[in-house]
Amino acid sequence: MMEPRALLTAAFRASVAAADPARNIYRYLPQRPNGRTVVVGAGKASARMAAAFEKVWDGPLEGFVVTPRGFGVECELIEILEASHPVPDQAGLSATQRLLDLVSGLTSDDLVVALISGGGSALLPCPPAGLTLADEIAVNEALLRSRAPISAMNIVRKHISRVKGGRLALACHPAKVISLVVSDIPGDDVAIVASGPTIPSAGTRHDALDVIRRYGIALPNRVIAHLKTPMATAPAVDDPRICDNEVHLIASAAISLEASAAEARRWGLEVAILSDSIEGEARVVGAMHAAIAREVAGRNRPFGKPVLMLSGGETTVTLRANGRGGRNSEFLLGLAIGIQGVSGVHALAADTDGIDGSEDNAGAFADGTSVDRMRASGMNAGDLLESNDAWIAFHSISDLFFTGPTGTNVNDFRAILIT
Repeated sequence: MMEPRALLTAAFRASVAAADPARNIYRYLPQRPNGRTVVVGAGKASARMAAAFEKVWDGPLEGFVVTPRGFGVECELIEILEASHPVPDQAGLSATQRLLDLVSGLTSDDLVVALISGGGSALLPCPPAGLTLADEIAVNEALLRSRAPISAMNIVRKHISRVKGGRLALACHPAKVISLVVSDIPGDDVAIVASGPTIPSAGTRHDALDVIRRYGIALPNRVIAHLKTPMATAPAVDDPRICDNEVHLIASAAISLEASAAEARRWGLEVAILSDSIEGEARVVGAMHAAIAREVAGRNRPFGKPVLMLSGGETTVTLRANGRGGRNSEFLLGLAIGIQGVSGVHALAADTDGIDGSEDNAGAFADGTSVDRMRASGMNAGDLLESNDAWIAFHSISDLFFTGPTGTNVNDFRAILIT
């Protein structure tokens, strides 16, 4: 068998490769329209999607896509603009207006291809009348501090926007819109990805207010006032102007984990996919995975050794201090504490977009010796977990995992090898 970290790295790369838009976007090419073909898009994978789309499209093409800084790729026909993520900025606001200008005045002979992926919510700030970019920034910062899952966050976001929740599709009417989606949402509800700029969802402004109450999210008074008015109402899923548009899921965590599993089976390993949609507090999810790993290592149940356990989804981090790290490294620190002293357990947790939280690492490695090695370097794993300093913890033992931006995003990748 391969060296454990080499095996875990290969499993991660198989997962990311399966989410590469260049591998399968050709399967979803629409028919050429009689009129214009306009490409729009937003998200961490959208620039790579744009490059892949224009290579296989046979016909005239124009477009504009916004992606996070560092995620841009070179395109010939589609313009790429980089903006701030996860907090919106003026560049994103200007890009969103350009998208609206691009699709204005289209006809029923025209076609809009929307390239949507995770991260698009922050990249498409477009406050409704009476609100400002500062309000959208405040909303995003408050949501990021909350313990709300991404699906709940995006219910709020879509009701505080002129493009989210299907409103960009309305701006394209009467042109047909075909949305190609790389999903970072647990369960793959495509209407939630990037807050659904071209795909309406069932959540209402009343649901948004419920989310705010449930998670105790402090928002500016004028934002709350806006949500209480009919102006916040998003298009319905059966709106006749957009209900005949098409949506195709081209990459997701489920697809990526299956690819990792297939790769591991080629090496003769048993594979157990726990779930592709795990949510919850990162450190708690890490402790849960540690408990399963201990059971397998010590009692050979519920899976027989050797086995590779895989999971995906999107955990959350409750900020207790101004530490350094992200949800994958915090998950892994929780797991490392739970497998301290257990031999034969090796783990990798990383974000498939290549950037975990506030730093430039994708994630980190851990094993049964991680906590003791941290102590030997003068670090206390428990204290670092309490201060949200998972990056410091794994940096102290040189176990951070770096890939750089991958050009895609199907959320968390977690792999635990038990031998």
